Amino acid sequence: MAGGKGAKASPRIRAIVGLGNPGPKYAKTRHNIGLMVTDELARRHMLSWQTKFKGRFSKWLSPHGDTIVLQPGTFMNLSGQSVQPMSAFFRIPAGAILVIHDELELPFGELKLKVGGGHGGHNGLRSIGQQLGDRSFVRLRVGIGRPAKGDVANYVLSNFSTDEQGWLDHVVSACADAVERCLSDGVSASAAQITRVC
Repeated sequence: MAGGKGAKASPRIRAIVGLGNPGPKYAKTRHNIGLMVTDELARRHMLSWQTKFKGRFSKWLSPHGDTIVLQPGTFMNLSGQSVQPMSAFFRIPAGAILVIHDELELPFGELKLKVGGGHGGHNGLRSIGQQLGDRSFVRLRVGIGRPAKGDVANYVLSNFSTDEQGWLDHVVSACADAVERCLSDGVSASAAQITRVC
């Protein structure tokens, strides 16, 4: 797991953000894997949604402490406009926010936790870092792979392939498991337990 300077432990995760684009047109696309994972967490823990922060959020009363689950209702490149007011309202520092997002640099089905860092060309991460003025938030990077050919922008906005769809429920479930471990065991301990799903 990559992190910042020094050996300082990251704070307890107090907010989970699932990135994606709004509307049925994008619901099953690669770019929306973060929303799929937060939907799965909501299903598992019977969370109810409230509309606020240019999106919707839920309070997850977990045994490990109250946690906010946020689904920005903005388009991906404006995600920070939802995350920043949520962070300010609940007084949650950037380092206590876990963002779930698609990752081109990892093969489909591979998951990795990362603390802080740059945006790597991901518009959602770029917006969050800009709006928070802080890039120390934790990322759950969900591999979608790079296209063999063609435009990357079209690729992330396309649906998963038939083969990938056969594994998608397993990947989403593994991501939800990873989030739950982050809450129960902490980010550092959880990072070592995350592997490739398929």
